[in-house]
Amino acid sequence: MNAQIAVLGAGAWGTAIAKVIAEKGNDVIIWSYEKEVNDDINLRRRNSRYLPDVELPETVSSTMNIEEAAEGKKFLIFAAPSLFLLDTLKKILTVKSIREGETHIAVLTKGFLPSANGPRLIIETMEDYLPGFYQHSLVYISGPSHAEEVSRGKITGLIAASENAKNSIRFRDLLKSPGLFVYSSLDVHGVQAAAAAKNVIAIAFGMLDAIRSIGGSDMFGDGTDSLLLAAGLNEIQILGKALGATHPETFTSIAGIGDLDVTCRSIYGRNRRFGREIIEKNILEPYKDLEDLLARIGEISYLPEGVAAAKYVRILAEKHKLKMPVSIGLSRILNRELDPYEFVKDFFEDLR
Repeated sequence: MNAQIAVLGAGAWGTAIAKVIAEKGNDVIIWSYEKEVNDDINLRRRNSRYLPDVELPETVSSTMNIEEAAEGKKFLIFAAPSLFLLDTLKKILTVKSIREGETHIAVLTKGFLPSANGPRLIIETMEDYLPGFYQHSLVYISGPSHAEEVSRGKITGLIAASENAKNSIRFRDLLKSPGLFVYSSLDVHGVQAAAAAKNVIAIAFGMLDAIRSIGGSDMFGDGTDSLLLAAGLNEIQILGKALGATHPETFTSIAGIGDLDVTCRSIYGRNRRFGREIIEKNILEPYKDLEDLLARIGEISYLPEGVAAAKYVRILAEKHKLKMPVSIGLSRILNRELDPYEFVKDFFEDLR
């Protein structure tokens, strides 16, 4: 297989995107970190660990050699979790086609990346490591989507955001399919901020959802959910503006309210699930604080990206002096500073 397209990351989302692209007649190679996943894709046309019961086209293959995956590709898509994204990037910096700027690069990862100057958006951090060809040219892909649905052809919308309009259109055309609608945007900062911060709100939403389910309060209903959702969207807009968002309509588009809504409400949402398990299973009990939770995040059977995002959103809110009570409160809960029930009660009292 002479694939011209590579996806770095064999989780559910990377695998789903690879499947969509391959079904359009393209050869796609996935870089898998885990041998079990690599062999499953190559031998059984499946990714049973992360995307069960979905058959992959024969034009999808996998390799554990990241340089082999990246070398000579026309399109390269990063799909590694934010906690591992920089390590993944550093492994391909010596690849000839990357050094010479021959490959178009897009990113699916949601979250923030650490730096010496504090947390930063993903694209600007990656551009610091990549050759100068890539300045203001990377593409960020986001939107209200779940791998389980996209891989099965359920109608879904995404936004391909870049300061380079031509590259945005290139990836829009690469990804769009009968079930996947893709739109271009120039607001790469706003789209990234919305994608990262919504995971924090979704954990809080999951907590409220669980409290309602177990009858923790007879004062909470559907309207309460919407109240929290609206408060969360307001915080996302506040943060996005502070981080350089250029288009207010980003937050009323699928990149903003659309992604927030599906992340909070969908049964597939890992962050919503984590929030529910804070209440239902006391999942935070083994961890002394947020740093301990992040260091041992592999103990959880799934990866709630909002955990790391909560740490970074709190730092950014304090740095920019932003009023973000939902996000900061959630960070304090994860840091074992604040009781979840106390937070929910006080939050709605403060809205009066």
